[in-house]
Amino acid sequence: MGYAVMLLIVFLCHEVSSSILPHKRQTISLLKFKQSFTIHPSAVSYYCLKPHPKTSSWNTSRDCCSWDGVVCDDITGHVIELDLGCSGLVGTIDSNSSLFQLSHLQSLNLSMNNFDGSHISPEFGKFSSLMHLDLSDSNFSGQIPSEISHLSKLHSLRLSKYFDSNKLRLTTHDFKSLLQNLTQLRELHLSDINISSTIPLNFSSHLTTLRLSETGLYGIIPESIFHLPNLETLRLDFNSELSGYFPKTKWNSSASLLELDLTLVNFSCNLPESLGYHLTSVRYLALERCNLRGPIPESLSNLTRVEYLYLNRNSLNGTIPPGMLSLPSLNTIDLSNNHLSGPLEDFKSNSLISINLEGNQLQGHLPNSIQNLVNLVLLDLSFNNFSGRVDASLFTNLKQLQSISLSYNNISLTNDNKVTWPESLDWLELVACEVKELEFLRSAKLLRHLDLSFNNFSGRVDVSLFSNLKQLRYLSLSYNNISLTNDNKVTWPESLDTLELVACEVKELEFLRSAKKLQWLDLSHNKIQGRIPDWAWSNWMSSLYALNMSHNMLTSVDSIPLQSLDTIDLRSNLLQGSLPIPSNSTRFFFISHNNLSEEIPSSICNLTSLIMLDLATNNLRGEIPQCFGNITSLQVLDIRHNNLSGNIPTTFSNESSLSSLNLHGNKLEGKIPQSLTNCKQLEVLDLGDNHLNDTFPVWLGTLPQLKVLSLRFNKLHGPIRTSRIENMFPELRIIDLSYNAFSGNLPSSLFQHLKAMRTTDPSMEASRYRGNTYYQDSIAVVSKGYEREIVRILFLYTTIDLSNNKFEGLIPNIMGDLIALRVLNISHNGLVGHIPSSLGSLSLVESLDLSSNHLVGNIPAQFTSLTSLEVFNLSYNNLEGCIPQGNQFQTFENNSYEGNDGLRGFPVTKSCGDDHASGTTYAVSGQLDDEETNSEFLSDFWKAALMGYGSGLCIGISIVYFMMSSGKPIWFARIIEELEHKIMMRRRKKQRRQRNCRRRNNH
Repeated sequence: MGYAVMLLIVFLCHEVSSSILPHKRQTISLLKFKQSFTIHPSAVSYYCLKPHPKTSSWNTSRDCCSWDGVVCDDITGHVIELDLGCSGLVGTIDSNSSLFQLSHLQSLNLSMNNFDGSHISPEFGKFSSLMHLDLSDSNFSGQIPSEISHLSKLHSLRLSKYFDSNKLRLTTHDFKSLLQNLTQLRELHLSDINISSTIPLNFSSHLTTLRLSETGLYGIIPESIFHLPNLETLRLDFNSELSGYFPKTKWNSSASLLELDLTLVNFSCNLPESLGYHLTSVRYLALERCNLRGPIPESLSNLTRVEYLYLNRNSLNGTIPPGMLSLPSLNTIDLSNNHLSGPLEDFKSNSLISINLEGNQLQGHLPNSIQNLVNLVLLDLSFNNFSGRVDASLFTNLKQLQSISLSYNNISLTNDNKVTWPESLDWLELVACEVKELEFLRSAKLLRHLDLSFNNFSGRVDVSLFSNLKQLRYLSLSYNNISLTNDNKVTWPESLDTLELVACEVKELEFLRSAKKLQWLDLSHNKIQGRIPDWAWSNWMSSLYALNMSHNMLTSVDSIPLQSLDTIDLRSNLLQGSLPIPSNSTRFFFISHNNLSEEIPSSICNLTSLIMLDLATNNLRGEIPQCFGNITSLQVLDIRHNNLSGNIPTTFSNESSLSSLNLHGNKLEGKIPQSLTNCKQLEVLDLGDNHLNDTFPVWLGTLPQLKVLSLRFNKLHGPIRTSRIENMFPELRIIDLSYNAFSGNLPSSLFQHLKAMRTTDPSMEASRYRGNTYYQDSIAVVSKGYEREIVRILFLYTTIDLSNNKFEGLIPNIMGDLIALRVLNISHNGLVGHIPSSLGSLSLVESLDLSSNHLVGNIPAQFTSLTSLEVFNLSYNNLEGCIPQGNQFQTFENNSYEGNDGLRGFPVTKSCGDDHASGTTYAVSGQLDDEETNSEFLSDFWKAALMGYGSGLCIGISIVYFMMSSGKPIWFARIIEELEHKIMMRRRKKQRRQRNCRRRNNH
């Protein structure tokens, strides 16, 4: 008995000690983990709705199992759950963190904190019992360790990052291993992680949630994803290199699928009718920008549970199916920016909160059934073809309505019944409608945003019309033929902070005297003269953030005293004298196209926040201040078309943010400063039309973002040699070295490096351009035969201009690899030899100028495939033979070929018959100097050649060699080559005839 009691006591002591000891270790580990961070509740993720710093209450006065966010096993006392999501933790987690001593964890949530760029440690892979891991949106960076795939018990893995440029990375191998090993996985969240892989075929059959948004996936979506039996959420959106096909058979997951987002995935097909029959449970369906076409299938009216439906920005056409706008659960529908037509059907559901049908071809009157949408918050029918009168009474019963946009329709708004607008309405846009009067505004007293630009107002508009709109913050009356007055001396609404009166008939500013809290004021394209009055500067001293008075007739600005001013635009006025300097707070300063003179004061470099400075097209003189290179915030510096002299600044800092530097059209001298290599973000460099005296700056090739390089009209000289560095000029799309003195052969080694010109990207066919929406880069280029200024430098506008230099030698075959070229100009050089047939691969080229060289031979037949060619100039060379016919060649005139006496066929006057001998005569004569093309010479030449045919090739060619010893070796070598080919062909024909005769005789 005593022995049994003793055993019981020993057992209990062991259990207590085995429980107490790890419990104490866990407490120490948790406190160490807490002490490795600071707590800033404001540092949590944007998506954290209720920040709660859970660790702030951790202390030894309570058992650690009762701490916020900590859960322990009831039997063993081990910490099995740690939830510190949204806790405001700021610091780092390394492999030595005490966190990894909690080896029994089954659930770990560290989401929505700030771990300051920490790498995800391989130690996370040692939590062998872990079933739930959430590290999302906590500022982890770097490579996701392969050890994560060792967590074979995981049910939920969340590593997503949102709107964070410092992305996590997952290798293709680790991505596949992760999916292969985690066979129990239910939820996988990897959105915004850089995976850059195809989608593997093997997924856990237990999977309910798969989120892979914006991960760089490419290839084709495997159909097996759509057949996962338990899938409820599938998000593959914003993977623009991904393509897909809708399953032809029933989706296994269709019964369970609640959320499907394939935005930006390329389908390039019609929406199948089966979609509306398979996805009957879906509540969220997003197929935006999927390149869908054809009609919307009527079966989508079967999606009775759908709440959010996005089919916008496709090429869908036809009418909106009956019943689609009346789905019983539909909350939000966006069909904007398609090609839908026809009238709107009647609305039969009151569940709709948001309707966006902008940018289609819908027509007819707005249906009266809109007044039944009692829960409607947003209505956007802009950019359609609706017509007729719309009375305010259509909206008066919509008590939740906040936003109406009917812009760009043929409608006029009235309020014949004198109804009161919904008090909730704060946004009204009627741009480019047929609105002619403003009486309908009288009862819209709570509007905050009102845009009536591009209408038919005319005459005088008194400020009193807006004085009762006490909540008004934004007002645009731009592009109407009106002038504003304040005859009644009323006060503008104190809430008004943005006023746009672009291209009205404004001549003076007196009507603004009572508007004292403006932040954004745009009075551009008006008729304001003289100077800005002192009372205006005084009114806006502490409030005005952006001022645009460009395209007026201002003659002087003594100073710009506004301390709060961020953006000032005084372009295209009549300003004279010295350059006014704004306050240090200014970041965007535009004052180009005026008559400013004198020197640029060095005090402008005190604007240490300056991002864009546009001083172009003035009469500024003197030197460019050296200190410009030290303004590290400066991204755009445009001083083109002035009278500046001296050298380019040499002090560009390695912290420079410069992306566009335009000094075109001045009198700058000296060398191109090598400190420009510090400007790693430089995209546009235009130093053209100056007096620079230097060799080719090959070191510019190290700039990783450089897209545009113009050095035209300078005194640059010497051969163009490139470095042996592998990745030179990787992004260059426009290079203009014309009108210099470059010499030697055309730089084949340079063409080999131009990676951006060697590939075409269909996704760039849209008008993507280099330039801010407010400031737009411009560069002078020669395109299609004349010089023009490209204001928006299109990414697809790819140009090489090496004309008017001293280049010699042959045109390199490698130029045919630059398949993205739109303009190629190598005219007015000393190039010789044949035109390479490889240039026929430039399928996008629109302008090809090889004129004024010494090119010989035929025009390559491959050029007939250049169907984009609009300008073609081969004039003043030594070309011969028949001009190719067909396609674009039917459109070119004589001036494309003049100065080539050996060319025949349309459009030149010489006929292009089938006579072989005459063709040969022209072929040779076209390669000779003018003094050598007389008939006597040709007669002697062919006698010698025929002597060679009769007596042997070597003898004949020798005779020709002695006769032509004073000629040019290049064309002579070409003659030998052609003669050899012709003679050998004749020999073979003769031998074939002799063999055939022998065979006939034998038979």
